[in-house]
Amino acid sequence: MARGIEAAGLRDAVVELEPRAATSAEMARVHDPTYLAAVERFCEAGGGMVDPDTVASVDSWTAATHAAGAGLEAVEVLSEGRGDAAFLAVRPPGHHASASTARGFCLVNSAAVTAAALRAAGERVVIIDWDAHHGNGTQDLFWNDPGVLYVSAHEFPLFPHTGRLDETGGPDAPGTTCNIPVPAGTTGDVYLAAFDDVVEPLVERFAPDWTVVSAGFDAHRRDPLTGLALSSGDFAALAERVARWTPGRIVAFLEGGYDEQALVESTAVTVAALLSEQRVIGTGHVGGPAETEPPTTGGPGRDVVEATRRIHATIREESEKFDH
Repeated sequence: MARGIEAAGLRDAVVELEPRAATSAEMARVHDPTYLAAVERFCEAGGGMVDPDTVASVDSWTAATHAAGAGLEAVEVLSEGRGDAAFLAVRPPGHHASASTARGFCLVNSAAVTAAALRAAGERVVIIDWDAHHGNGTQDLFWNDPGVLYVSAHEFPLFPHTGRLDETGGPDAPGTTCNIPVPAGTTGDVYLAAFDDVVEPLVERFAPDWTVVSAGFDAHRRDPLTGLALSSGDFAALAERVARWTPGRIVAFLEGGYDEQALVESTAVTVAALLSEQRVIGTGHVGGPAETEPPTTGGPGRDVVEATRRIHATIREESEKFDH
């Protein structure tokens, strides 16, 4: 992150944030206290394999609690007017972690901890997840909360094999989960169509107070673990749209991304888009120079966007009938 921001000429616009550890009570808003205690003990004992994909070391608990605490600190700083957006380049990622399960490299769901703190303060939150993998943990945690709109654009089929079109929210929160499960090869023009035709109308109707972004960059065409075909230029366009929704109240977390150069480029352009000549709070480091890539076009997935639009239009129509 630091070198990408430097290469993009944004160093003077970024204010460094010193994260703190989230407390057990703050994390317990979304995680089972027994689970949290077990992960802490596991790490203190030296760690090891949690599952075939997820490993923890002796320092993982400290890293995970500070990743979660970074979001809480960012909310406090932004609330005081000392910045206009936050980009948190933290590890480990979090969006696969559910109430009592570590999965997919994730131990503590940092974005969810932040969203839950905002909900406890009476705020409405939209969570935008553009990681290539569906954020199953985040979806589960807010499935039936009418005060959280969770939107995920992700490759399907792909781990964790959740996030289907018909997963739209619980009985008390119909339509507050929106999944856009696109096929491998999907390009940025399809993502932008999804944001313009589906996501922005949902956000406008939902009227959030805060925006939390699970900003994974493994949808980049160079990422070794996925089959999507976005460029850093596409992430810049997505961030530009997100930046319009709740100015001064945007907290973005780095989630996945496994090509270092793609991370540098995508982080730099995302921060630049969120910046828009304002101050961005930042923490973390990703190395390497930054370059600008052109947007991508021509891939599949527009049928998925249209299907998502129809599903949520139907939910909206049914809701309006009930309201009247």
